[in-house]
Amino acid sequence: MNRIWTNLLTASLMSLTIHAHAATLLVGSYTDGASQGIYRYQFDDKVGHIDPTPLQVVKSVSPSWLVLSADQRQLFAVNETPQGHASSFSISSKGEIKPLNQVATEGDEPTHASISRDQRYLFVANYAVKPDPGGSLVVIPVARDGKLKPVVQQARHQASGVNPERQAGAHVHSLVLSPDGQHLYASDLGADKVFIYRYDGASADHPLTAAIPASVALPPGSGPRHLLFDAKGRHAYLTLEMNAEVVMFDVQDGNLVERQRLPLTEHQEAAAKAAGGLHLSADGRFLYVSNRGTANEIVVFGVSKDDGQLTFLQRRSVEGDHPREFALDPSDNFLLVANQKSNQIVVMRRDPRSGKLLETVQTLQQDAPSDLKFIE
Repeated sequence: MNRIWTNLLTASLMSLTIHAHAATLLVGSYTDGASQGIYRYQFDDKVGHIDPTPLQVVKSVSPSWLVLSADQRQLFAVNETPQGHASSFSISSKGEIKPLNQVATEGDEPTHASISRDQRYLFVANYAVKPDPGGSLVVIPVARDGKLKPVVQQARHQASGVNPERQAGAHVHSLVLSPDGQHLYASDLGADKVFIYRYDGASADHPLTAAIPASVALPPGSGPRHLLFDAKGRHAYLTLEMNAEVVMFDVQDGNLVERQRLPLTEHQEAAAKAAGGLHLSADGRFLYVSNRGTANEIVVFGVSKDDGQLTFLQRRSVEGDHPREFALDPSDNFLLVANQKSNQIVVMRRDPRSGKLLETVQTLQQDAPSDLKFIE
């Protein structure tokens, strides 16, 4: 009898140990090929390994960007297609994802979304490949049951036209809220500007109004893409896709004041310039930025604790093609890269002390991955 209890206790402790090192990884993807939509995997953050057998596959058309609610019980996705849509899902206590509903985004090729701090609105960036009518920002209410309602507000910007092929129309690429939730920042690749809006959740049909100043201008033809704030909201970082640069700002009363701009590559040819996503380590000491094109690298910077400025540390190959997005795992010991065009997720070990990326510990075949989100 004692042996039986000992075996049961050992099994229970082993189960707890396994569970303690398990995190849930959600993968958004493009479904033009073999992918079916959203994939839910188990990730072991002790060894940096994704279990290759998905826990669940949720069928959805090109859910290229994923957004989790604050309590991680709801999931939203943008369906990046002509005549785009946004989709809502519930997440059970066991992690099971269930579709709720879908609404039109009143625009084409939505690429990014974020949710208001009060969880009342989903902000969607319609990139729109065609210049006419071009991209837009839309506001979609979120009902108490998690379902999405029709668009209540839309904003369009004036394109810069500097690059006649890529900037003939507005192309809203990302929508990011300030940490205090009071401002929304729209990075418009086609306009060479970041537009700033004030958020008022009490205004049901018009929660966004232009801030003063209403925008921040970037270099002509630079193509702003993704913006990121530090935890305290004192500094912000922005990728310039077409210039392959990262910009560091001080944040002053909602305005962005440029302090630093650094290149992501030493190559001058346009093919090597395709800046993408960026993420800070949990402790805020390191910034990671992707550069796609012919470079296909993650560039690592140190972040000054005094003024937020950046110091170059490392360039690391993603060992694949077109790192559409990447993520640091909950332990901050691994960095996962979604290489869209080479159909793989690459897991790299990370040194928390130096911030540098070390050896690759896993390469998982995954068709056209576009976004990575962890449920903790």
